[in-house]
This record gives sequence, C-alpha cells and structure tokens, in this order.
Amino acid sequence: MIKQRILDGQTYLGIELGSTRIKACLIDGAGYMPIANGSYEWENEFKGGYWTYSLDKIHKGVKECYISLQKDVVDKYGVKPTVFGAIGISGMMHGYLAFDEKDNLLTPFRTWRNTTTEKAAEELTKLFNFNIPQRWSIAHLYQAILNGEKHVADIAHITTLAGYIHYLLTGKWEIGVCEGSGMFPILGNGYNKDMLKKFTQHISEYNVPWKIEEILPDVKLCGEEGTCLSEQGARFLDESGTLAAGVPVCPPEGDAGTGMVATNSVRKKTGNISAGTSVFSMLVLEKNLGSMYPEIDIVTTPDASPVAMVHSNNGCSELDAWVKLFGDFAAMLGADADKSRIYKMLYENTLTGESDCGEVISYNFLASEPVAGVKNGKPVYFRTPKSNLTLSNFFRSQLYAAVAVLKIGMNILVDKEKVSADNFNAHGGLFKVKGVAQKFLAAALDTPVSVCETAGEGGAWGMALLAAYMINKGDLLLGDWLDTKVFCDMKKETLYPDRETVDGFNKYFELYKSGILGIDEI
Repeated sequence: MIKQRILDGQTYLGIELGSTRIKACLIDGAGYMPIANGSYEWENEFKGGYWTYSLDKIHKGVKECYISLQKDVVDKYGVKPTVFGAIGISGMMHGYLAFDEKDNLLTPFRTWRNTTTEKAAEELTKLFNFNIPQRWSIAHLYQAILNGEKHVADIAHITTLAGYIHYLLTGKWEIGVCEGSGMFPILGNGYNKDMLKKFTQHISEYNVPWKIEEILPDVKLCGEEGTCLSEQGARFLDESGTLAAGVPVCPPEGDAGTGMVATNSVRKKTGNISAGTSVFSMLVLEKNLGSMYPEIDIVTTPDASPVAMVHSNNGCSELDAWVKLFGDFAAMLGADADKSRIYKMLYENTLTGESDCGEVISYNFLASEPVAGVKNGKPVYFRTPKSNLTLSNFFRSQLYAAVAVLKIGMNILVDKEKVSADNFNAHGGLFKVKGVAQKFLAAALDTPVSVCETAGEGGAWGMALLAAYMINKGDLLLGDWLDTKVFCDMKKETLYPDRETVDGFNKYFELYKSGILGIDEI
C-alpha cells in the first residue's frame, strides 16, 4: 500500500522552483507516478535594474511548498512523511548567485530573465567560438567584471537557484551536468578545460583573486551518489522537525534537464517542448553542429549528451494576461468567470479561426527576445487592412505567438544543419487544454507532437524521477531506465501536422517576421 511505502521511505521527492510557482511532487517507488503534490506561487521583482527574488522569498517559498506537500500527504494517506528514498532539487536554469567564503550573498540574485549582459555574452561568444547567451551564469559573472563591481573580488562560489537550494540541504556546492551546461560550456562530463583556460587568460588584466574553476560548482552526472540531507538541511526544509537527516540527495538539475526526463526525451533525435513563462525546445543531437549560431544554445542531457536548445524568453505570460482580460469582461456580464473554464473556451474557440489567423499578428515580448533580435520587451499586435479581426483569430494569434520564436531556431537546425526530430514531446501549462496548442505546435515545427498523460506534472515530476533513478538505476542508462520502468505503459496522444494548418502557420510566420524589425522602434 502507498501509506506503508511512505512510512518506509519508498517514495521520491522532487522540488522545482519555477518562475511563477514552486512545485513539489512525491512519487511512489512502485510505479514512479505522482501520489502527492505541493505548490507555492510567487513572482519575481524588478529591483536595482535586475529581475530578482530575495533570499527571504526563496527560503519561504521552498518551506511553504514543502508544508503544502506534507498536508497533501496527510490528507490523502493519514501519515506525515519522515523519510524519503531520495530527494532532488530543480530550478529555472542560468542566472547568477554569488557568495563569499562565509556564504553571504554578495549581490541580489540575477535571474535568467535579465538581459543586461549583452557585451559580456558577445565577447565570450567570440572568445570561445561558442554561443554564450546573455542569461548564462558565466555571462553574468563576466559582465560584473566588466562593470567593475566591487563584489567580484569577494566571490568564493557562484551557482544557480537549484544549486543554492541543494547547498542549503546538503552543504555541497555541486550541480548536475545539464544545469552546469547553462553556467559554462561543457565538454564530455565536465566544464570545457580549454575554455576555462581562455577565460582565465582573458580576465588576467583584472587581477581577480580566484580562478574560475575554483568558484564554479562541481559537475555531477545523473545517478551519481554520495550526497545526503544534512541535519541543518532537514531543519531548513521541514521546520516541524519531522523529516530525518541522511536522505540521499541527487545532483540538482535545471528545468531543461527535468523537462527532458519528464517527457522521456534523452535519447538521440528525441526532442521536447516546455511551455510556461518561457518556452524552449530541446533536441538531442546525433553529432555536434557544424557551425555556431547565436539563436541556438548547446547544453546537455542529464547524462551529458549534447542538446540543441532554442530558448524563448517569452512564453505564456502575455497569453495569460489576455485570458484575465476576457475573464474580467465575463465577470462584468455576470457570467461564470472560472479561470479553467475561460481557458478551455478561448483555446477551443481558436479551432474555428482561420489557419493564418486572418492576418492578425501578435508578439508576446514582455521581455527582450534575443532569438528574434528584439532588445526591448514590448507585447504588441498588428493586423493588415484586409485582416479579419475575430475573437477566434485574435486568440489563435496569441497561441501562434507563444511558439513562433521556436520556429526561428528550428528553421536554422533544419535548413542549415539538416537536423530534425522524429517527434517532439510537449509539456507545460500551454498544453493543458487538450489538442489545441499541440495542434498548432505540430504545424509550426511540421513535426508530430506528443503529449503524455503526465504532461501537466512538469519538472517537479522529472526531478523526482532523477532522484528515483539514482537509487534504482541498477545497470541501466537513463534512457533505458525511463523506457522500461516509467514510460513503458504511459498513455500519450500524438498529433501529426495537417497541411492546412502548416500552410496557414507559414503564412502567419511570414507576416510575423516582417513586423519584428519594427518592434524596437516603437
């Protein structure tokens, strides 16, 4: 019974700190499916020129999320967990958390959303001949050096959000290899040594008192053991004192890695799409790309295979704002304004719209969008004089906009590198309404798109799976373990691109591209 397995510690906990929600997922060791969940909603703040979350907010969010999980377990099974088979921590990738030797935070957390590192990213990309996006940790560090920021001299450790929470729980500065690949370029199972040397030489004139390899966290492959929950970490996570120390803790990963795991997309030629506050596609490569492209990031799977990543800073936030607007209007009319119902109605109504959205074009750029070449966030829409502005066309345009930037990057992979995916597995809030965004994404990428029954579970479930894999992997590689132990009987629905929608999206996309150049001029 599940209750007994909870008491015996035969369950696995994943916690993921996303942009708008911290989520905990507890899975059963018998089938690795979710049995309880916890969550805590939060928002970033714009302070001192940076998007950030305070340490107090981070600490409170993790603790409240765990309390929410405990309550769900008690409500469902009548017991409170005191031990787990293993724990794993995930978070939004990239960003910059810098600490001194006494673990004092030297400057407020700079999240992935910041685009204040353009000069650093450009210089490092040229230095390495390897694309360094603005959101990567090394770009934030180098920009701080270029800015002459005083805290640089006091740095003892830099890490990511997941790496920081992992440190609080275990006392170890370490991260998973996929997470590490969003901090500094990876080669094989660790940081690229030649690039580490180039960076050291490049910053020698600034006389920093540390070496880059000394302040980066250690890189671990998925499944590596040896780290456990400390007494201090147990009391941080569970202030009630119920949780015991000594629980194994797996290497922390970013949301890209957990997304690959949660969609069973870690083998070569498999791909996944994650759609939330940001939207990104991941395609596991058979070989390294022939050229470097600023639109394509090269990261890794949790077991260190190279991955081509197209990352859009802007996902569902603008779409969500329009849903709220329509919900407010419905409430004014005295109608049922239940959020889930409004989403379902608006999404499904788009299927009655025209395949090209009637020449109504939307941009969801609340933040800058480097892949599209947009430096300043401006959510706008336009329509041609002969457009057909209807509710179905307008909202269909919003859904198209949520995935259009992915098409920019994927076109490069397909046209220039002759790389393709057999199928994309999608997960995230964009796909909660069955068969709508999935249909449009399949058309945008002209590739079949599958959504598993667990698509709504997201990265917290993927992180729990990585925790379970560490304990139960046996001799299996990650892909084999996922195939045979987790996804063997998984129900999923696959939609294939239909020609009418593909042609309509392509027509929409041509107008979309023509309008991008003028956004920064507004």
